[in-house]
Amino acid sequence: MAITNFIGEVWAAQILQSLQKSLVYGQAPVINRDYEGDVKGKGDTVRITAHGPITIDNYDKTAGLGDPEELDDASTTLEITQAKYFNFRIEDIDKAQMNVRLMESATRDAAYRLAEVADEYIAGIMAAQAGSAVGADGSDKIFDGTTDIVTEELLEVKQKLDEANVPTQGRWVILPPWVTKVMFQEDTITTPVWSGVEGVMLNGQIGRIYGFDVLQSNNVPNAAGDHYKVLAGVSRACTFADSVNETEAYRPDKFFADALRGLHCYGAKVIDPSCLCVLTCAPS
Repeated sequence: MAITNFIGEVWAAQILQSLQKSLVYGQAPVINRDYEGDVKGKGDTVRITAHGPITIDNYDKTAGLGDPEELDDASTTLEITQAKYFNFRIEDIDKAQMNVRLMESATRDAAYRLAEVADEYIAGIMAAQAGSAVGADGSDKIFDGTTDIVTEELLEVKQKLDEANVPTQGRWVILPPWVTKVMFQEDTITTPVWSGVEGVMLNGQIGRIYGFDVLQSNNVPNAAGDHYKVLAGVSRACTFADSVNETEAYRPDKFFADALRGLHCYGAKVIDPSCLCVLTCAPS
């Protein structure tokens, strides 16, 4: 819909922008971009080279060493499957009557909307490919495991990651707002004291518990209507690659207007499922 009917009106000095979610899943160190490479568009693939575990054997000083083993090929591919775009215009008649930079504001919002869609996509990939799980769909308890106490369920998640030898450094857990409310009521979340050496808090971070950076997001995947997929892990688990392939200002043929369009191509893959655990939870 065009912006019209501004004759005789005074434009405000600021533009009221839409409320925006906090983008959490697409940031480092929740995910990594180790294999981004030269992504040019949808359909590209990034080859990720890996090998199986190395065999350890006993040394015999009489027989010497055995033949060197051939490494098992455990390589995989990251496919760029997503291609999202924006395309908007501002009529010349509207542009002539306004004294604010509507184009700049709209461009910022378009960039945010692209990032939000990517954030939701990454969360869904993680939830579907996590290596371990606590709870399942179908429970009417606050949490779907053995108890309805939040902290006990998170301890079970911690145990899953510990038993999988997941590094303790850089662990995170991403919760929906209603779960963080329960945790604050239980008085379990601690607020970290940050120094210049430790750096800044992550986007969406509200505290720490049991070695996890506690993050909050409105993009937590939802299954069966009200069963949320709380994810915990480290950045090693999931990789993401993207490219803003085109951002182009142009004059549309049918309109006296300035227009801007852009294309965002990306893909995500869980490359180490053992470093990711999903906890299914539902409000009581």
